Amino acid sequence: MFTGIVEEIGKIDTIVRGKNSAILTIRADRVLQGTKIGDSIAVNGICLTVTKLLPGAFQADVMHETLNRSSLAKAIKGASVNLERAMAADGRFGGHIVAGHVDGTGKVIEVRKDDNAIWYTVQAAPEIMRYIVEKGSITIDGISLTVAKVGSDNFSISAIPHTVSKTVLKDRKVGDAVNLETDIIGKYVEKLLVQGQAGAQKIAGNSQDGLSPTSDKTAGNKRQQNGITRDFLTRYGF
Repeated sequence: MFTGIVEEIGKIDTIVRGKNSAILTIRADRVLQGTKIGDSIAVNGICLTVTKLLPGAFQADVMHETLNRSSLAKAIKGASVNLERAMAADGRFGGHIVAGHVDGTGKVIEVRKDDNAIWYTVQAAPEIMRYIVEKGSITIDGISLTVAKVGSDNFSISAIPHTVSKTVLKDRKVGDAVNLETDIIGKYVEKLLVQGQAGAQKIAGNSQDGLSPTSDKTAGNKRQQNGITRDFLTRYGF
């Protein structure tokens, strides 16, 4: 798990491309402190596993699925990348829950200054936009940001100069692709609601077929066993 608070900007030192994969060597400093092989580091918001440690750098394998869903497919040697180590259990939660599992990419369509703020407008596909809400959280290239405005096919964030200067946002311009991860809570809520509606429809269908709880003792007992009761809570210490 990550928080979306970038620790430092690293640089891609080498890229070894396979048919459908790649091996990245990334130069870094701060994120190497205490890092071991097998640890996770978010690279522009993408959770990658450290496979090799080198003096002042680390290596990570990038799978086919990751290349398909992220901007790493077009990564070039020398490019700057946001870096964040996985959140420590005793660390401060300064951003929001970030899994490092990119939903897809968006395209920067506008960059404009507004006094001491810089606005970035990003265009995204419908399957990503459905989870983006005004004043909600969004991760752009691994940066935890607040959604300021939402359009039909785009959204905007307003970043302070500190955030821009300490991340790769300062390099982003109109036409650039950015990695996007929407708030994970919204996706779970949607899944549970869809399953709940499907379950309710199934029960309603059974009732119409004469299998209501009052007319079918077996079905009623099964539902009671699967439900949360006072006995269930007591048995497990609640």
